[in-house]
Amino acid sequence: MSSKLSDQALKGFADASSYDTYRPSYPPEAVDALLARLQVKGVENAQIVDLGAGTGKFSQLLAARDEKYDIVAVEPHEEMRKEMEAKKLRGVRVVKGDAYDIPVESQSADAVVAAQDLECGRLYTFQHDFDDPHAESFADNAPKSWEPRTKWEATLKDIMWSYDDQQPRFRHEAWRKVFEKQLSSTPFTIQAADPLFSLPIGEDAVDFTHWLSPEVIWERFRSLSQIAVLEGEDLRRVKERALAAMGASDVDRNGKGGLPLHGRAVYAWTSSVPGAPIKEGG
Repeated sequence: MSSKLSDQALKGFADASSYDTYRPSYPPEAVDALLARLQVKGVENAQIVDLGAGTGKFSQLLAARDEKYDIVAVEPHEEMRKEMEAKKLRGVRVVKGDAYDIPVESQSADAVVAAQDLECGRLYTFQHDFDDPHAESFADNAPKSWEPRTKWEATLKDIMWSYDDQQPRFRHEAWRKVFEKQLSSTPFTIQAADPLFSLPIGEDAVDFTHWLSPEVIWERFRSLSQIAVLEGEDLRRVKERALAAMGASDVDRNGKGGLPLHGRAVYAWTSSVPGAPIKEGG
């Protein structure tokens, strides 16, 4: 089975270069912790599938490690793939695919990651362990449950939610349902439910702060797909409101004029159930 990218995704991620430049990466301590949870930290040549790899921001971190991982970066968006291929990352094979069409032999990978991209529908049980890491700021792409640290971050968050296009993203906090709905009713029915992944899933987070100029923060905010599609007067109004919030007199700044952008890297992990049938799950 294959799926088609939505028009919002095709247009919103068309400027893959800007996305790659301005979207956040992941704190080293979070990367180390999740690889340890997936039992591939220190494992030389382990095969890792990066599902929904985008421009390769997570694959790039994996490729730079001493383990010399064999990385299969799966991405459906053509412009994103081109951006990733241009990096010529060591040990990374870039392939077209998505959660419905993963060009990897069943149960051949040591681990699978879906960094900032988990399709809220179905997954295939072909992996040893699965991890879902996200690194988001409290100002853009943050769930409603995350409280912004500053007034200007709250303004950017309000703008972002006002342009919500109902496409499933980490901020909607629906990704856990992919795993939770394996059970038809209660934990006592787990055998009948025929689950693919162990429950409960593990979850942890690392908070971070980046000091960035208002201009860089705006470009990062604009790289969000639902903001990237704005044009003309809509884009002008959003930019004006965002820069006004960051330019307020009570905004904390460092000596270089940078603002503290607060973020959180969330990572969750689980493992495939031994003997689980090879079929669509969720």
